[in-house]
Amino acid sequence: MTNKEEYIRLCAENDDIPVFMQPWWLDAVCAGKEWDVLLSREDSSNPESAKILGAMPYLLRKKWGMRYIVMPQQTQLGGIVVFDDRQQGDLMLGDTRIATAVCQDIKQQLDAMGLCYYYQQYIPSNSCPGIMQGLGMKVKERVTYRVNDLRDMNKVVDSFSKNKKRQLQKAMALKVERGLNVETFYTFHKNCMAERKREIAYTREFLLVLQRKAARAKQCEIISIRTLDDELCAAAFLVWDKQYLYYLIPCYSERFKDSGAGALLALEAMKVAREQHVKFDFEGSMNSGIANHYKQLGSTAETYYSVEKLYKWWFWFALLWNKIRNLKYGI
Repeated sequence: MTNKEEYIRLCAENDDIPVFMQPWWLDAVCAGKEWDVLLSREDSSNPESAKILGAMPYLLRKKWGMRYIVMPQQTQLGGIVVFDDRQQGDLMLGDTRIATAVCQDIKQQLDAMGLCYYYQQYIPSNSCPGIMQGLGMKVKERVTYRVNDLRDMNKVVDSFSKNKKRQLQKAMALKVERGLNVETFYTFHKNCMAERKREIAYTREFLLVLQRKAARAKQCEIISIRTLDDELCAAAFLVWDKQYLYYLIPCYSERFKDSGAGALLALEAMKVAREQHVKFDFEGSMNSGIANHYKQLGSTAETYYSVEKLYKWWFWFALLWNKIRNLKYGI
């Protein structure tokens, strides 16, 4: 059994694996590319019978003779997950002894891969980034914004800022639609980016594959806001797992920026999360303007960490090119 096959089995037994690390998600976002898994076992000398203590799914990119690990498109979380060595199905984030052994093992495997660069973003509350920092990796703090209590939607709205409450009042002239066609969503998002003189950061084919696999797993929804004349104002592609619903791809037309559609879209997404009996995650943003928008919608900041290592100094030029590209696409 390959590492990937064993990881697929582990995910089938474990409900706590985030959607971004589930095999069907990786199949979708890595289509045409290579993804695999590093495993850490209780006894590496006897891999066939040894229990798996940790796993790290990853996307391996190869370009111009370079090998590097980065996050796939539209994928917020990744990194190492640590399992309890007493019961194979339990996700374990708090046992430092086990986590340290797992991180040391996986770090050794990474170092042996002949990489130019490694970068992943880890699950919030995961102890591994601190351990990896002690092993010589570079760790950076990142922030996502979450709404963890959706039991009373009136209280949720009460937590909105005065500005967002005014926007909701304006949005009373709009209507909500669920189940927006994926092709319509892509065209709308592309047009929204064109209004800002930017290009969309993913292809139509990428979104079609992602939506098809997510729909098959029953873990997605596309919602939209329209005028009474049926014009699209805003839309969002939502995905979820057993813990959180993620505000994966929201988009808004500049033509209706004063309509309150943005606030209504977020509220409707939270209602979907409540129906799924999960918490809500705005899917993070290091952009101050977007972060301020999320904070005004009753969310609280939660820290998570990126872990990286530059194995070859000259790969810095590729990183610079990627940063320029991200600025171009507004990522």
